[in-house]
Amino acid sequence: MSVISKAAGASLLIFMTATGNAQVLFTYGGKAVTKTDFLKAYNKNNTENSPTDKSYRDYLELYTRFKLKVQAALDKKLDTISTQKAELNSFRNQIIDGYVRDEASINELVTESILRSRKDIHIAHIFVAAGKNATPEAVKKAEEKINAALSQLQKGQDFSKVAAEFSEDPSVSVNKGDVGYVTALVLPYELENAVYTTPVGKFSTPVRSKAGFHIFKNLDEREGYGRMKAAQILLAFPPNATNEQKAEVKKRADSIYNVLTKGSDFKLLVTQFSNDNISWQAGGEMVEFGVGQYELPFENGAFALKKDGDISEPVMSSFGYHIIKRLQHKPAVADTANAQLREEFKQRIVQSDRMQVSQKMLLKKVLQTTGFKKYPVNEQLLFIMADSVFANKHLPVFADLNAKTPLFSFTKKTITVKDFQANLEMIRNYENMRAGKTNQQLYDEFIEVSAFDYYRQHLEEYNKEFAYQLNEFKEGNLLFEIMQRKIWDPASTDSAGLKKYYTAHKDKYWWESSADAIIFTATNEKASEEYRNKVKENYKDWKKYIDLSGGHLQGDSGRFELGQIPVVDRTNFTEGLITANVRNETDNTVAFAYIVKLYPNREVRGFADARGFVINDYQLYLEEQWIAELKKKYPVKINEAVLKSLSK
Repeated sequence: MSVISKAAGASLLIFMTATGNAQVLFTYGGKAVTKTDFLKAYNKNNTENSPTDKSYRDYLELYTRFKLKVQAALDKKLDTISTQKAELNSFRNQIIDGYVRDEASINELVTESILRSRKDIHIAHIFVAAGKNATPEAVKKAEEKINAALSQLQKGQDFSKVAAEFSEDPSVSVNKGDVGYVTALVLPYELENAVYTTPVGKFSTPVRSKAGFHIFKNLDEREGYGRMKAAQILLAFPPNATNEQKAEVKKRADSIYNVLTKGSDFKLLVTQFSNDNISWQAGGEMVEFGVGQYELPFENGAFALKKDGDISEPVMSSFGYHIIKRLQHKPAVADTANAQLREEFKQRIVQSDRMQVSQKMLLKKVLQTTGFKKYPVNEQLLFIMADSVFANKHLPVFADLNAKTPLFSFTKKTITVKDFQANLEMIRNYENMRAGKTNQQLYDEFIEVSAFDYYRQHLEEYNKEFAYQLNEFKEGNLLFEIMQRKIWDPASTDSAGLKKYYTAHKDKYWWESSADAIIFTATNEKASEEYRNKVKENYKDWKKYIDLSGGHLQGDSGRFELGQIPVVDRTNFTEGLITANVRNETDNTVAFAYIVKLYPNREVRGFADARGFVINDYQLYLEEQWIAELKKKYPVKINEAVLKSLSK
């Protein structure tokens, strides 16, 4: 029967249980590192070569040393010093926004948008205004008007007639409510939902947006046109143009089109004639667009072009005449698994109002994740208090509501009436933050803001990737701090230790064939020739030449090995030599050197000349001694079975 030592037994227990089902690759001083964590670090730092058993073992040595040094820093409580805490907090603030969004809900919105983009819908529209600054009375009046329009539609009245009577859209007098085709990601999300859930020939119930109330009718559907990349020459109408002026613009547009059909350069004509100040600077090239983003005549003209490079005849819009060149057409594709397509749609969604929808979806998860609990409270009294705050009056005194009354809580924090009061006092002087909002809406917003604040403050507990990235930065900073204190600073300031190390290893530090030289860099060939002649006349005034050169000459003197001196070909170095010009192809600067004194034979470097090399070697020496101490303090135990499995 074998006997297992306590230390060996403890290591075995750690390998078996430290991280649940995760395989432990190694332990150091009782702390475990899993196979997963090691591979994550390895794959991040070894992207060029295919992994092998040797590469894994080599990196394991580096990684264990890294972990030992970080542990030493933690033992010295370096993570508590103000600079470390400030830098970690700054980094946290830099990356947190990328994590405080719901990727799952964004992916749902991406899939939905890709599928919807396969279909363009021809819509008619009735609009009644009720913006965010509308009074409750104005909102009520608008709601009554849109419902009156709905009533007429339900009685069978023609949509265009009802639109002409009730709609406040400025264009209704011309289009009778018919606004053409739209597709996904053109309308605000709540309006898009109404359009895409209304069958052909039917109309929607009223839907509220930030601008007011809307009723949509689905007039027709077609296969999605996709998206277009185009360039244009715009010949704009003058303000309040007469028919004669418009005819003159048309005549000019026809002339330019005729020149184009004979092979003239489109971009050149853009620079000469286009009145579109935005696309003009890019040779007429416009931002990629889809259906429903521009006026119908322009849109029809662009999507009617059959192939890339085709140019339209002049197309009239309310702005003027457009000559459109098709650059690239992207057909609508319902491949929701296409990674490139998903990324394109994701970027558009992130920049749209859909992110507010995503945030609402995330809020539900945040409230559940953070242990949100709402307490019973007399909200009528709470809102009376809110009115007093906004009126800047003394707060009323209630028997069952005071500053300490809890409103809601999260796992590690309780929010009270006092917190809500502070929030109201903060927004009191910002009319845009509370305009048109009821006390109930302000309270709901306070709950949402409080939930996201708490979630952000405790994100490490809820997001493993965020916690990993934050810890990675923390450990990297601690490594730098401990190395600075333990190795780098002591090695560079320990004069006695450096000299002792140099004496013991003097045969490592040699001068190969070398020279005392001045190496010059001139900004161009002309400057080089000017100062080469001056150096040839009197090299001792080289610093004066630099000072008077106006920045055209730089220089550095010292002892250099001959291989460090810039030369074109093999050079026969002699004292007093000015080497041939060497041109730097990157920035066109020119280098040359003046040889002051030659040392043709190999020589041992003195301590002063070898100091830089000695410091570097001494640092490595001190580090190896330190690592040996750390391995005794935190014994490293490697699970060979798990290590061998890495390369299988």
